[in-house]
Amino acid sequence: MDQWAVVCEGTSARVRYDSSFINRQRSWAYSDIVQPLQYAHSCYGQQDMLLNILEEGQELNKWEGYVNWRNKPAMRDQHGGMLAASFVLVVEILENLAFLANASNLVLYLSKFMHYSPSSSANIVTNFMGTAFLLAVLGGFLSDAFFTTYRLYLTSAAIEFMGLLILTVQAHTPSLKPPICASASTEIQCEKVNRRKAAMLFTGLYLVALGVGGIKGSLPPHGAEQFDDTTPQGRKQRSSFFNYYVFSLSCGALIAVTFVVWIEDNKGWQWGFGVATAAILASIPVFLLGSPIYRTKIPAGSPITTMFKVLIAAVCNNCKSKNPSNAVMGMKTSPSSYTTETGEEGNATKVKVPSQTLTEDLEFLNKAVTEKTVSPMLQCTVKQVEEVKVVLKIIPVFMCTIMLNCCLAQLSTFSIQQAATMNTKIGSLKVPPASLPVFPVIFVMLIAPTYNHVVVPFARKVTKTEMGITHLRRIGTGLILSIIAMAVAAVVEMKRKKVAIESGLLNSAEPLPITFLWIALQYLFLGSADLFTLAGMMDFFFTEAPKSMRSLATSLSWVSLSMGYYFSSVLISTVNNITSIFRHTPWLSGSNLNHYHLERFYWLMCILSSLNFLHYLFWANRYKYRTESTAD
Repeated sequence: MDQWAVVCEGTSARVRYDSSFINRQRSWAYSDIVQPLQYAHSCYGQQDMLLNILEEGQELNKWEGYVNWRNKPAMRDQHGGMLAASFVLVVEILENLAFLANASNLVLYLSKFMHYSPSSSANIVTNFMGTAFLLAVLGGFLSDAFFTTYRLYLTSAAIEFMGLLILTVQAHTPSLKPPICASASTEIQCEKVNRRKAAMLFTGLYLVALGVGGIKGSLPPHGAEQFDDTTPQGRKQRSSFFNYYVFSLSCGALIAVTFVVWIEDNKGWQWGFGVATAAILASIPVFLLGSPIYRTKIPAGSPITTMFKVLIAAVCNNCKSKNPSNAVMGMKTSPSSYTTETGEEGNATKVKVPSQTLTEDLEFLNKAVTEKTVSPMLQCTVKQVEEVKVVLKIIPVFMCTIMLNCCLAQLSTFSIQQAATMNTKIGSLKVPPASLPVFPVIFVMLIAPTYNHVVVPFARKVTKTEMGITHLRRIGTGLILSIIAMAVAAVVEMKRKKVAIESGLLNSAEPLPITFLWIALQYLFLGSADLFTLAGMMDFFFTEAPKSMRSLATSLSWVSLSMGYYFSSVLISTVNNITSIFRHTPWLSGSNLNHYHLERFYWLMCILSSLNFLHYLFWANRYKYRTESTAD
C-alpha cells in the first residue's frame, strides 16, 4: 500500500503516509516518522498496518552499509554528524603532537646522543618519515578490506604507543645508550651505538612509523564517513571537516615544535618522548568517548583484488576477442551517468546516479565485461569496471601533487639553513632556526578558518554552486602558490647573498645583517599551498573514489607527501651530478651555504613547478566529476 490516511474521531488530527515521499526525505530523523505513526496507533489500534509502517520507518532510519561500534546497524538519528567528527579532530591534535614532537628534532637526538654522523642521522630521519607516510597506504587498504576504521585506529594507536614507550625507556636508561661523548675533545672518539642498542632504537622508531601509517590511513576517512554524502548539507560539512583536519594537524604541530622541543632541549629527551607517549595514550580514551555516536563503514573486501581482476580481464579479453561475437553483455556505452533530483520543495539538488551502462571513458576496460570470459574468476560487473575507471582517472591528479610536496620539503632543509646564517633576533628574543616551522603552522591556523568561513561562502554566492570552489580548483590554487613560493625563495636568496657580499661576510660564519623574517615569506606561500592542496586532495580522493576504497584513496594524500620528500633528495643529487660536469663545484655542495647557488636551484624548482601545473591543467580539464553537485 503506497499511501493511507486515518482520521481520529472527535479530532482534526490526520496522519498521511506516503512511501515515495519518505524515500525522498531519507535524511529525516526517525522521530519525524515514528511520532505521528505512534499517535495514529493509539487512536485506532490498526496494529498490523502501523507495525509494518514502523518497521519500514526503522529500515529508512538505518545507514545502509554502516554499523556502530558494537557492530549493529547505525541509525540516522543517533550516529554520525559534526559532533562525531569533532572527536576525530581532537584526536588528530594529540596524534600529530606525538608524531612531530620527535620527528621535528629527531636528527639532533640521533647525532648528539646516539652518535650517528650528521649525514647518517639525516638519512635515518628521512627514511623514518617516508616510511611512516607510505604505510598510510597499508592503513587505508586494511580499513577498506578487512578492518573498520574504528578498530584500525585503536590498533594503530596502541602500536605507536608501544614504539614511543620503547624510545622513552631507552632515552631514560643510560645503559641502553652509548656513553656520553666528550665532544669538546678532538682526540677522543665518540662510541657508536652498538647493535643491541641500535636494534632497540629502530624497533621503537618503526613501531611508531607503523602506528602513524595506520592512523593516517584510517583517521581522516573515519571522520569523513560521519557525514551524509547524499545531502548538500552533509557534503558541505565534510568539506569543512577536511579544512579543520588540516587545522588540527597544525595545532598539534605548533605544540610539538615549540613546547615539546623546548622540553627535549632543556629537560631531557626522556621527558620529550614521555610527553609524546602520554599524548598518544590520551588520544585513545578521547577517541573512545565518541564511540556511541560514530558510524563506521563495513569493510567490502580487498579493492586491490578487484582492480587487478578488471585490468587482467580487460587485457585477456581484448587479446582474445577479435570478432564481434564476443560482445559486451548487452551493455551499451553511455557518455555519462543520468541525474535525478532529490531534496525538499524549491531546494532540489542534482545528484548523479551511477549509470547502469558502461561509459565511453577508458573504453579499453569495457572488454572486461563480456559474455565469454577467459576464466570464470575474471568475470567482472559493470560496477566494478566503472569503479576501476574512477581510480585510474584520479591517479594523474595524485601524480601532479608530488612536485608541490617536493617544494614543501625545502622548508625543513635549505630554508632552515638559510635562516641560520641570518639575524634570528626579534627584539631581545632570539629564535632558534629549528623553530621556523612555527611560521607555516601559524599561517595555516589563521588561513583555515578564514577560508572556511569567509572565502567559501563568498565563492558559493558568486558561483552559485554547492562547493563554491571545486576540489580540483583548490588543488590548482595550491600548485600556483607553490610556484610563487619558489620564485619568492629565489629572490630572497639573491638578496641574502647580496648582503653577504656587501658586508664582507661571504666566508664568515657570523650572522648576516638581515632579518630571518625574509624567509617567512616563502613559508607564508607554501603554508597556504599546503592548506589548499592537502585539504583539497583529501576531499577530492574521498569524494570521487568508490565507497569500497575510500580509505585507500584518501591515503594517497600522505603518499604524495612521502614521494615529495624522496623526490627532493633525488633532485638535489641529480642537480649536483649534472652541475659538477660543467663546474668544478656543484650548485649545492660544501659546508658554506654562502657559496651555494641556491637561488638557481629555487628558480629550477619554480620552472619545474610551472611545467607541473601545465601538466595538471591538462588532466584537470579532462576530468569529469562523479557527482553533479561538486562539478562546476
